Amino acid sequence: MKNARPTATACILVALVLHCSYMVKAQEPQRWRVGMPIATYYAGPPITDSAAKQMREGGFNLIWCAESEMDVARRHELRVLLQDGLLQPETMNDPAQLAKLDALIARVKNHPSLYAYYIIDEPGAGLFPVLGKLVAHLRAQDPAHMAYINLFPTYANNDQLGVKGETIPAYNEYLRQFIETVKPELLSYDHYHFAVDGDKDQYFLNLGIIRQTALDAGIPFLNIVQACTWEKNMRAPNGDEMRWLNYTSLAYGAHGLSYFVYYYQPFYQEFKEKAGQMIRPDGTTTPQYEAAKNLNPQFVAIATQLQPLRSLGAYHAGKMYWGAQALPKEAPFRLDLKAKDNSPMPADGMLLGYFGKPDNSGKPCQPTHVLVVNLDYRNTVTTTVVGPGQMEVFDAERRVWKQATRMQVTTTLPPGGGTLVRVRE
Repeated sequence: MKNARPTATACILVALVLHCSYMVKAQEPQRWRVGMPIATYYAGPPITDSAAKQMREGGFNLIWCAESEMDVARRHELRVLLQDGLLQPETMNDPAQLAKLDALIARVKNHPSLYAYYIIDEPGAGLFPVLGKLVAHLRAQDPAHMAYINLFPTYANNDQLGVKGETIPAYNEYLRQFIETVKPELLSYDHYHFAVDGDKDQYFLNLGIIRQTALDAGIPFLNIVQACTWEKNMRAPNGDEMRWLNYTSLAYGAHGLSYFVYYYQPFYQEFKEKAGQMIRPDGTTTPQYEAAKNLNPQFVAIATQLQPLRSLGAYHAGKMYWGAQALPKEAPFRLDLKAKDNSPMPADGMLLGYFGKPDNSGKPCQPTHVLVVNLDYRNTVTTTVVGPGQMEVFDAERRVWKQATRMQVTTTLPPGGGTLVRVRE
């Protein structure tokens, strides 16, 4: 058959097909993304203008709201984690309730402050199938906003987790079932470390398992940390301990941090000033709020720098904790403890979080950034970081990079604090 020139009609049809394909692609619903790294809380007061103003001034950027409070959040440029009684597993088994849920989604999904839907706290694995259906339903109705579920920590027992086995295999199985069945877009968990009689022993174990699970699933993770006491054997952390929680989470690659709690009156009634929290019953702020006000912007600034990168490792030097990985001997970033005027290795050790730029070559990522953390939350430490090239240091308060003069940086870290360093491009 001889080649023939296409007719005008054929050209028009091809053009229409291409145009329609482009329009379909252009109109595909936007999928949820983290955006600004998350600084939030669990349990707080009703959202009034004064409460929203206080939260914004405290560096919180995601607040818990009812539908009726969403416009308040909008006035203060805050993102909303929506709470509603329809957002629960039982709704999927009740057609009338499901219709009400669909109506709710239709009302709120275009609200400029909506960020996510709150579903449930600490479900056992037995709930995962119905949670998977609910999350899939929400995603089909509104793919631009996440369904938020928070999971148990490693120290939950088998009955709570809904799986059998010893601590590590049981927790890994719990997470595996959650990822495969629910298909979340964010991995969130809580872990409370500070007891009255000393620190607990699973914090880094839990953080490491969550980090690896999130990496394997290709999703970000959020750590819910302690800001109060709720039992006689637990203590409310001070500002230095809260800094330790912030920076250890960052070094392991967290994209979000949440404090337990912002305010819950029964805790204050029982423990008074020892309760911690962000505010007192009269709305005045606590030392924990003042610490969060300082730390939240730092967390967001550093996490923003790390967002485009991949977490390549979280390595410990000095003290080794359960579940921790030791800093490799030939590590590209290391600590020079013998440098003049430096502190000795603190008894609690140091933490180095490695990050690098992913590419499509298939080759392993090379570390370009390191977050160095002082794991001593009682004392300041001065240390020297040696890298594979000329380096820069990130000023988290001013959000600027400062060039170093050599292939090493000497930095003074406050109790529990850290410094982000990168190799100059």
